[in-house]
Amino acid sequence: MKKIIYGLFFGDSITYGEYDGVFGGWVDILKRYALQRFHEGNGDELILFNLGIGGESTEGLMKRLPYELSARNSADGNLVFLAYGANDLAIKDGAYIISPEIFKSNMEAAIRQTKQFSNDIYLVSILPVSKKIDGVVVGSGKLRTNEEVVVYNQILKGLAANYSLIYIDFYTAFLEDKELLLSADGVHPNEKGYGMMAEIALPIIEKYL
Repeated sequence: MKKIIYGLFFGDSITYGEYDGVFGGWVDILKRYALQRFHEGNGDELILFNLGIGGESTEGLMKRLPYELSARNSADGNLVFLAYGANDLAIKDGAYIISPEIFKSNMEAAIRQTKQFSNDIYLVSILPVSKKIDGVVVGSGKLRTNEEVVVYNQILKGLAANYSLIYIDFYTAFLEDKELLLSADGVHPNEKGYGMMAEIALPIIEKYL
């Protein structure tokens, strides 16, 4: 008998797929792929939920995580992706949105809660920002630096190691060609960038199909 497995993607606007008018972002590409495979009659059914919210930090995640998990809990198993940090590390009015210490604490709490629902948890790296906005206060009043991206990614890597989770390293994949893979705002991927993210994540999805 075929299983029905749920895949839950928590994150911000990069998870949601903002600025991708062609494919709808990396999660939606994976969603369509899983659906296509199911219609071809191959393997188990994997239903993917894009739970990305634009502008969300780990503070927002803390508020909604228990409710989202209990609302989408498959008896056959769940896989959960946690993709946070791009908003947490932003500096506004001279202070972090979420400091590195609180970011680590929030992510640890999220991992512990998620472990009650799933053993298949993936931590997603933060993307580098374009050199044109590195250290620059943008229209929203936020400032991001690649230096902070590295600091927050180190926290994610450490948590992945401590809790035996898989760390999806989009950061390294983007680093060399980031100016070609990021959209005009310097933070979100463009269609090419989102496509590459989906390609990197596809082998993970394949394991459940």
